[in-house]
Amino acid sequence: MASEFLGAARGLLACPVCGEPLDLVADGDRLVRAACKAGHSFDVARQGHLNLLGSAQPANADTVEMVEARTRVLASGAFDAVDAVLARRGSAARTVLDVGGGTGHHLARLLDALPAARGVSLDVSVPAARRAAKAHPRLASVVADAWGALPLRSRRFDLVTCLFAPRNMAEFARVLADRGLLLVVTPDAEHLASIRDTYGLLGIEGDKDDRLLRSASGHFETIGRQRVRSRVDADAALVRDLIAMGPNAFHGVPQDVEAIETRVAVSLWLFRPLR
Repeated sequence: MASEFLGAARGLLACPVCGEPLDLVADGDRLVRAACKAGHSFDVARQGHLNLLGSAQPANADTVEMVEARTRVLASGAFDAVDAVLARRGSAARTVLDVGGGTGHHLARLLDALPAARGVSLDVSVPAARRAAKAHPRLASVVADAWGALPLRSRRFDLVTCLFAPRNMAEFARVLADRGLLLVVTPDAEHLASIRDTYGLLGIEGDKDDRLLRSASGHFETIGRQRVRSRVDADAALVRDLIAMGPNAFHGVPQDVEAIETRVAVSLWLFRPLR
């Protein structure tokens, strides 16, 4: 059952109230809550995820419709090339954190390639966390705000991944082990460019690379950058889903779309924490 997947997070979670370690508590064969020694307790949702947000999800969190669109896009194989590179770069990891993990797809594919590893998918969206809770037996799904103090213990992760998600570099450095690795995926200028240009979607900021490196400064050393490119022959349904899965969905998804050839074009950045 999905709640048992939370066992993947044993020894990794911290109380979002006081910072003490969180223990998972079972009732028979089912995990029912997480609790710390100070008495703070958090119930496991019946769908199998653990909500440590402490408030309602923000208005910009992924909706049910966005999560469904993302699920279909990822099932299409459009981002398989990205998953393959993540698996190669993270091959030494045994504990993995995926920040902004969404549906759990990317972490699940990574765990498929790492049979001895376990991971935590962290996302602020409850609909996304529900989906992630069923993504992989060695994946624990947690609802939390990536911009705040992460409800995770210090220096417990060999690998942190962050794909198109908020980057809290100070917290990433805190939870990574001394020789841990941070992998950040960012869109390049040509990423889905034909779709963005055709339908007037949100652009990609010209200074995004500089902002990433500035945010890493003082917490990480940059050890590499790999560009990933793959062609996507998108039919009309996939084009609509590519628009509907991201922030453009909050501005409306066009219904009258056509098949188009586009490209996944991203950079995979590699960082080591400064100690």
